Amino acid sequence: MSTHPGPFPENPLEKTKNTFHPSPDEESTPPIFTPEEEASLLAASTAEKLTANSLFGRGDYSSAIQVYLKALATCPTYLDYDIAVLRCNICACHLKLSEWKNAVAAATEALEALDRVDPPPPKPMKDGGDGDGDGNEDVTATTGQVQEISETTVLAFEALSRAGHTLSDVHKIRGKALLRRAKAQQEVGGWAALQGALDDYNRLSHMPYLAPIDQKIVQTALHTLPRQVEMAQKSEMGEMMGKLKQLGNGILKPFGLSTENFNFVKDEVSGGYSVQFNQN
Repeated sequence: MSTHPGPFPENPLEKTKNTFHPSPDEESTPPIFTPEEEASLLAASTAEKLTANSLFGRGDYSSAIQVYLKALATCPTYLDYDIAVLRCNICACHLKLSEWKNAVAAATEALEALDRVDPPPPKPMKDGGDGDGDGNEDVTATTGQVQEISETTVLAFEALSRAGHTLSDVHKIRGKALLRRAKAQQEVGGWAALQGALDDYNRLSHMPYLAPIDQKIVQTALHTLPRQVEMAQKSEMGEMMGKLKQLGNGILKPFGLSTENFNFVKDEVSGGYSVQFNQN
C-alpha cells in the first residue's frame, strides 16, 4: 500500500512562514507560530484527524492513513503530543492492514515525539558525572542525577500545557504506542523483533496507566515471549553458523582441511569459547 497518494492540498504552513519566530538559542528548535496561527493550524489538523477517525471507524484504513498524513502536514512540528497521537493512529491503521513493519515504524515515531515532551530518565553514570550545569536542569526521581532540560523539551512542554494536556495524557499515549509496537514486532518475528517486543512489554509492566485488559496482555506476553526469543535466537545462530561453516570449508579445502578439524569448546566459568584443532 502506498502512503503517498500524491500532492496534498495547499499547506497552511506555506502561507505563514514569514511569521516564524525561531529561537536564537538553539538552531534545532522548530519555528514557533503566534498563538493565533498555532490555534488555526491545530484546528485544521484536528479537523483532518476527525475525518480520518471516521474513515478508520468505517474500516477504510488505507484512506485513513492518507488523511492522518494530511493532519500531520498541517500540525505545527513542535506540537509533539498531537504528532504522537496521529502517528499512533497511523500505527493502528497499519495493524489493521497487517502491515507490521510499517506499524513498528509509526509507533516508534510516536514514541520519539513523546520523548521530546517527557524525556526518559538518563542511564546511571558510572563516574557520577562532573556536576556542572547552567541552571536549566532537573533532578530525576529514579536516578537522583541532575538532568539538563533542553530548549526543545521546554518548548514541547509549554505547547502541551497550552493545549490543555498533561503528562498523564502523554503516559497514556505512550502506553498505547508501546502496546501497538510490541504487537507488530511479535508479528514481524525473528530474534531482533521478538526481543524488541519483549523489551516493550517489560517497559509496559512498570506503567501504572494500563487498563486491566492491557495488563493481562502484557503479563501473558512476558510469560510466553522469553521462550520464543530463545528459540528464534537458537534458530538464527544455527543458520548463521551453518553459513559460516560452508564458507570456512570453501576456504580450508585447498589445504586439505575442513571445519570438522576445529572444535569450539565452551569455558563454563567465563562463558567464552576456545578453538581446538584436531588432526585427522
